[in-house]
Amino acid sequence: MGKDIKIKAHDGGSFSAYVVKPQTDLPAAAVVVIQEIFGVNAVMRDICNNLAGAGYITICPDLFWRQEPGLQLTDKTEADWQRAFELFNGFDIDLGIEDLKTTLAHVRKDKDCNVCYYGVGIDELLDEAPRIKKQLLMHIAERDQFVPMEAQQKILAALNKHKNVEIHVYPDVDHAFARVDGQHYDKEAAGKANFRSADFLATHLSPSKTSNGGLH
Repeated sequence: MGKDIKIKAHDGGSFSAYVVKPQTDLPAAAVVVIQEIFGVNAVMRDICNNLAGAGYITICPDLFWRQEPGLQLTDKTEADWQRAFELFNGFDIDLGIEDLKTTLAHVRKDKDCNVCYYGVGIDELLDEAPRIKKQLLMHIAERDQFVPMEAQQKILAALNKHKNVEIHVYPDVDHAFARVDGQHYDKEAAGKANFRSADFLATHLSPSKTSNGGLH
């Protein structure tokens, strides 16, 4: 359904990205899907395919390309988990953000809304909150082992009253509750989150707009 393309990085070299175009007539709104720590694997590709089925140009860049390009791990083995965390711990966030900007520029020119699942590490970036100029939808798992309650409270305290931020906390679910077939997949919570995401994108995007959607 989709294909892998190459995008020139801002600092030289190039990285791959999985892109899917909708069956509907173009132009269409664009969604940038941010990978999990397992790379642009089957889960990420299915998310892109589903969004394209909803009418969006969808693209998921390889953010680990500077360490191990083309990586496709799963959450099914201990070895894959260990490798995923090795790459995550060695990941340069600032360069990753530049790669996302470059990806976004490849499909459109403006960011109009963002969707964030889980919010790992957001509590350490809250000084960026005043720079949130576009709409942001956040999904937080109440029992997320990677976003403990203290971190969640910091996020909620800093962003709950932000005019551009909408946050939903899902009770009694763990990290990656929306990853189909994942260890902590929760059909009911995932259904609610995905419905809210679909409604959010439909509300804030039009064929002349774009989205940087952290659907992961």
